[in-house]
Amino acid sequence: MENKNHRDLVVIKMGCKLLMTVLADSTKVSGYDENMNTIRTYQVCNIFNSSQNNWVRTKYIRRRGAQRIHVQMKFSVRDCSSIPNVPGSCKETFNLYFFESDLDKGTKLYPPWMENPWVKVDTIAADESFSQVDLGGRIMKINSEVRSFGPVSHNGFYLAFQDYGACMSLIAVRVFYRKCPHIIQNGAVFPETLSGAESTSLVAARGVCVPNGEEVDVPIKLYCNGDGEWTVPIGRCMCKAGYEAVANGTVCKACITGFFKAAQGDHKCLQCPINSRTTSEGATNCVCRNGYYRTESDPQQMPCTTVPSAPQNVISIVNETSLMLEWSPPKESGGREDVVYNIICKSCGSGRSGCTRCGDNVQFIPRQLGLTNTRVHISDLMAHTQYTFEIQAVNGVSDQSPYSPQYTSVNITTNQAAPSIVSIIHQVSRTPNSITLSWSQPDQPNGVILDYELQYYEKNQAEWNSSLTRSQTNTAVIRGLRPGTIYVFQVRARTVAGFGRFSGKMYFQTMTEEEYNSIMQEKLPLIIGSSAAGVVFIIAITVVIIVCRSKRNSDRPESEYTDKLQHYTSGHNLTSGFPVFSCFSLCMYICCCFFCFSVEVSPGMKIYIDPFTYEDPNEAVREFAKEIDISCVKIEQVIGAGEFGEVCSGNLRQPGKREILVAIKTLKAGYTERQRRDFLSEASIMGQFDHPNIIHLEGVVTKSSPVMIITEFMENGSLDSFLRQNDGQFTVIQLVGMLRGIAAGMKYLCDMNYVHRDLAARNILVNSNLVCKVSDFGLSRFLEEDTSDPTYTSALGGKIPIRWTAPEAIQYRKFTSSSDCWSYGIVMWEVMSYGERPYWDMSNQDVINAIEQDYRLPPPMDCPSALHQLMLDCWQKDRNNRPKFSQIVSTLDKMIRNPNSLKAMTPLVHLALLDRSTPDFSSFSTVDEWLDAIKMGQYKENFTSEGFTSFDVVSQMTMEDILRVGVTLAGHQKKILNSIQSMRAQMNQITSVEV
Repeated sequence: MENKNHRDLVVIKMGCKLLMTVLADSTKVSGYDENMNTIRTYQVCNIFNSSQNNWVRTKYIRRRGAQRIHVQMKFSVRDCSSIPNVPGSCKETFNLYFFESDLDKGTKLYPPWMENPWVKVDTIAADESFSQVDLGGRIMKINSEVRSFGPVSHNGFYLAFQDYGACMSLIAVRVFYRKCPHIIQNGAVFPETLSGAESTSLVAARGVCVPNGEEVDVPIKLYCNGDGEWTVPIGRCMCKAGYEAVANGTVCKACITGFFKAAQGDHKCLQCPINSRTTSEGATNCVCRNGYYRTESDPQQMPCTTVPSAPQNVISIVNETSLMLEWSPPKESGGREDVVYNIICKSCGSGRSGCTRCGDNVQFIPRQLGLTNTRVHISDLMAHTQYTFEIQAVNGVSDQSPYSPQYTSVNITTNQAAPSIVSIIHQVSRTPNSITLSWSQPDQPNGVILDYELQYYEKNQAEWNSSLTRSQTNTAVIRGLRPGTIYVFQVRARTVAGFGRFSGKMYFQTMTEEEYNSIMQEKLPLIIGSSAAGVVFIIAITVVIIVCRSKRNSDRPESEYTDKLQHYTSGHNLTSGFPVFSCFSLCMYICCCFFCFSVEVSPGMKIYIDPFTYEDPNEAVREFAKEIDISCVKIEQVIGAGEFGEVCSGNLRQPGKREILVAIKTLKAGYTERQRRDFLSEASIMGQFDHPNIIHLEGVVTKSSPVMIITEFMENGSLDSFLRQNDGQFTVIQLVGMLRGIAAGMKYLCDMNYVHRDLAARNILVNSNLVCKVSDFGLSRFLEEDTSDPTYTSALGGKIPIRWTAPEAIQYRKFTSSSDCWSYGIVMWEVMSYGERPYWDMSNQDVINAIEQDYRLPPPMDCPSALHQLMLDCWQKDRNNRPKFSQIVSTLDKMIRNPNSLKAMTPLVHLALLDRSTPDFSSFSTVDEWLDAIKMGQYKENFTSEGFTSFDVVSQMTMEDILRVGVTLAGHQKKILNSIQSMRAQMNQITSVEV
């Protein structure tokens, strides 16, 4: 007998011989049950004999893993009251016992017939007893009782039934245990599990997901209770992607061909959307057919789409140098609703047959790329110029197509036009009655500027009451103004085509009489002092010239003026026995001596003192640098080499202070006194500074050997190598934060009247918190002529880091905070390019020539346009137009407070002036020769197969085209792109010459 929740160990029927051992007076007899069926029983009824102890024992029953055993007993008991003359010892109950054993050792004498060692389960009483007897036999009322016991742990057990004075019959015994059956539930298979040792026990069973099913969230479990029932389900399994549940969730079936299921879940497989298919059963997605695509954001159930056709019905309306373009949407949208339009502008001059991309000056309203409307207004075109405009239709999958977007082109020629607007007006100076202004030439003159017209009026007056004045140049002095009054100024330019539009309104105020008088009083002592100095200066100049001339005349004839100028600018060339520069220096020295008396220094302002002005350089070291006992310094390891010796890391422990990590510069043995002085001069300089963005000097060791300079330790080393090691690892805000720290340090140096001269990323150190600090104040390299470092190239008067140095500093040795500002712009470019070498592999002379021709470094990849504009401001040719470091700090602070200002990125392809480090394309007859020359010959077949076989076509290549021909390495992309930019610049240069 077996059902879902039970499994029998044994079923005992009294008619069988197999499992019962009979003792005492029990006998096998026949009788009838309540339905008058004949049954065989074990019966005992010795109630009239005192001290009854009758036993019946089963044979050995194996446990088979069960921990709790259940015994169902069918029996009848005679009602004692129905028996005449029943003694008082008559019972209506019997006892159930069990005995555990690992082996079948049962005999007639073992286990012994006594309560110990048997374990009593319970005393069994009948619910109903019988009392009637007929002539044909005994009629019994059958009782059924179930008892359980546990836990059991041996291999098997015996059961025993004890009668101690009842008149009873034992009809049948069923021994079983409970189990939870094998089941598939919640998508998982649970094995058959036996119930626990106690009736209240819960036995945990770990489910296994059906094939191709996956657990959701938590491990799946069920608990088997004491009644053999599964309870407390935890977790569930679902069919994985590509499979669906069938047969009430008991089977995960693979999606058939043409159907897919993208994710785990209970949902069914879906039929592939149009223009897609599957290649096998169990597909998680449908592959788009050739020519059709799907974006990453498109859901898998969305049909595959294709690129749109070209826009239709283009209408162009030309108005001088402006153009309105309108068109109709493409006939085929590709099955998508995200169609937008790009406008490609090409200028087709008369010099060459090819066309070139328009410059950044052309304006598109509302924008050039990503237009959602079918109209665009284009302005700031060149007059009398032929243009080609390509109107591209693109959608979300256009970038996945190997072909260029479909477009419709239109050719137009602009008309004669007036000049464009003047963008900027500057105030040069002012008095109570006049203002001097200057302005920039229009970006697009559209011809020769004949003159400018300046309109002005008082702010509180109406515009019709304005005055006009003309100027042949881009400056004007407006006189006859009222003191302390705000005026509105506007400028426009005129060509043969007429006037352009007025500029925006600019407001400037004249001085009040009080302001003017106050300034004059403040300058009076300076004017008097300068006048006196001027008289002395003239006398000194006269004397020096006489001396110099007499000396020169005595040695050689007078040279040409250009020769004199060369001697003056070179600074150290000698004439015959007497340096011309010495004469000039003497004059300047006398002038400066007198001028110093008229200059006032604001009280409390800390000003940098040049240690080389001390007669004894050691005195400067003692004044500005703290002497440290060498016993406090412990060198750990060498981390680099400096100009004068090794650079080490180590520990510094001074009395009463905690031990700190420091950097230690050592002076190599065998130094000269000049080398010692130059080495310690950096400490004399550093010791005067105290700012969180300037490297901090801990002290020097001069009284022991080796001589040391000890500074704080910067864990991440120099900024340029740190950025190269972590290329692309920082956010724009983090990079701007680094730049802000450098600018703050330079502002501090500027306020102290200190000029760094060698500001570069290699001379910025970075600590573990990404704090950048200006370092390397050793100016001796400018005096050394034998250095082998190619960074520092001999220029007028010494070694100069050409790539980082302002033009006036290279040409005239004019080092100022403004030249440091130029260097800071280069540092910005280094930071945003993650340590790229400025001007790449151009030679130093090429760099000088390119800068002279107004070439400026293009923006690094992903550089915000606001940052590149700040770089360009730092690279203004006129040093007076460069920003102050205080302005740079303020600008960077605004960017950090407003991160949205850093989201606008500069174009990746930036048409700069000619890069002279690349070969002249005109020296090659084919594109293949050009590729070989730039060492990119491996791409010749790629260029040919994609149709890039002429220089006119190659010069128009974009980054997308370069990717399309199979150039995937970033270094190769940059090299080809730079060469193409140079090719464009050469073409433009040739076109300009021909025009």
